[in-house]
Amino acid sequence: MNGNLRILKWSLLTGSIYFLGVATAHILGTKLPLLFIYYNVPSYAYQDRIISFLAFGWAAFFFTASRDPQKQSTLVNTILVAGAAAVLGLAIINLTTDFHALDAGIDPRVFWMETAGMFFYWLWLVIFYFRAKGSHD
Repeated sequence: MNGNLRILKWSLLTGSIYFLGVATAHILGTKLPLLFIYYNVPSYAYQDRIISFLAFGWAAFFFTASRDPQKQSTLVNTILVAGAAAVLGLAIINLTTDFHALDAGIDPRVFWMETAGMFFYWLWLVIFYFRAKGSHD
């Protein structure tokens, strides 16, 4: 296995572990920054449960893709497209939500930092996906 493919494999597995953490934090209602993007925004238990089930799905997709990214290239492509949509969606939420109306103490810059982190992780996956496709070690 070439180095780029190995990095992609481990990066996808890391994403799976991350989304499993997101699912766990949401099902337990444990509002931890990074695992709960909008950790200090009021939410309802049913919303957190929905996010938990959806995050578990992401974890499963990332795990499946990590097993053999070359054989699962269609799934990796889908993860990259869905990831781009997710980052764009977070940016739209950050731009259009009046967080201060929900609570004057909310600082949306934290959400932008978390969104930027998601963007850089997504970019990392894109880079190593194309490097792995292009290398023939």
